[in-house]
Amino acid sequence: MFEYHGWITVRETAADDDDEARLRRIVDELELHISQMDSPYLLDLGWMNGEPFIHLGGYSNHRSSPDPVELFEHVAAVAPGSYGLLHVRDDEDPGHENEVRVLRLVRGVVTQHTEALLSPCIPTVEDPFTH
Repeated sequence: MFEYHGWITVRETAADDDDEARLRRIVDELELHISQMDSPYLLDLGWMNGEPFIHLGGYSNHRSSPDPVELFEHVAAVAPGSYGLLHVRDDEDPGHENEVRVLRLVRGVVTQHTEALLSPCIPTVEDPFTH
């Protein structure tokens, strides 16, 4: 099972003084990238109060396309002032089968961490499987 939920505030720079025209070009490129991902799940880029945001979420039997981790890495490269979090539960991830992982995007860098509030998944989120 592969479950993910996340958001990104899109910014050109960490100074929070983005040039409107450059930010619009970045958002246009991200819209194209997102449209090519062809996701059956939640994946949208929109504007709220003059700021662009990406929201994403999905739940499938196995990790497959679209890859939300790749999207975070792409945003880090094209809009290094962006920031956001992606919570991932992947029971097929060696060494992390019983964890919720958090990807953190800050200043053009994506790092992975264990989400202590939801891990270990068993028994925190679910009861142990018994027969």
